[in-house]
Amino acid sequence: MAFAFFFAGQGSQSLNMMKGFDGVQIVKDTFDEASAALNQDLWAMMNGDDEQIIAQTVNTQPLMLAAGVATYRAYLAAGGAKPVALAGHSLGEYSALVAAGSLNFADGVRLVRKRAELMQSAVPQGVGAMAAILGLEDEQVRQICAEAEQGEVCEAVNYNSVGQIVIAGNAAAVERAMSAAKEAGAKRALPLPVSVPSHCRLMKPAADKLADYLANVAFRQPEIRVINNVDVASVNDPEQIKDALVRQLYSPVRWTETVNVLANEGVTQSAECSPGKVLAGLAKRIHKDAVCTALTSQAAVEQFIAAQAA
Repeated sequence: MAFAFFFAGQGSQSLNMMKGFDGVQIVKDTFDEASAALNQDLWAMMNGDDEQIIAQTVNTQPLMLAAGVATYRAYLAAGGAKPVALAGHSLGEYSALVAAGSLNFADGVRLVRKRAELMQSAVPQGVGAMAAILGLEDEQVRQICAEAEQGEVCEAVNYNSVGQIVIAGNAAAVERAMSAAKEAGAKRALPLPVSVPSHCRLMKPAADKLADYLANVAFRQPEIRVINNVDVASVNDPEQIKDALVRQLYSPVRWTETVNVLANEGVTQSAECSPGKVLAGLAKRIHKDAVCTALTSQAAVEQFIAAQAA
């Protein structure tokens, strides 16, 4: 049976998030490799007691990359077959590229740390904001954002599922859009606890600097197809992969389309290769036939492998 793997981005992190893999050596080895790349103990940070530290963008991004890759390696080590396609939500696209053999893991860890630093420096703390809008049509949200801008920035940036869209931009503009969304009948309009307004045009300066950094990072043709966020397409040329990652920084994450594209190809079975269940939940809301298993523990990995073999 053809199946895909999904990798989550920021927001799925939590303290002790790899506890379900306690005693699995390849998971610890993966974190050790990431820690060596940054000269920082990510394993200790993740298993500490300070939620704020792992919520900092510069820490969240390498932690989530390591978690996704560690889970994927644990799956392969347990005898799992390779998926037919990979996709990652925002930051998760980097995990997918590592899993696909397109990006060296240590290079990837350093790359996402740099990405996080560039994102944070592009927009000072308090200037930007993000919010989730629930219960409105895509076009309604886009129109609300356009009217809320008033010389600032406010855009729909994450199309997570039908009726669930994240917006981002200048804090005041996002606040105006939230109020307008509620007046338009949104079920909820919730500010998100983030310091960086990802995937909107405020990130263009960071994207330009990311392009400069990427020029010196080696990419290879993926061994497994990776569906990117910005075009909902898979590309093999390393320069095209880099270009998509640059544009991703200031362009929407088209996750609803990603799940639908795979489902329409007959790939309705998938696994979330991340320490959480966010993408597994979204998959079912996006496509009625989609079944996504969250691989949050070694037991879940082994059960998924057994189910594929049945």
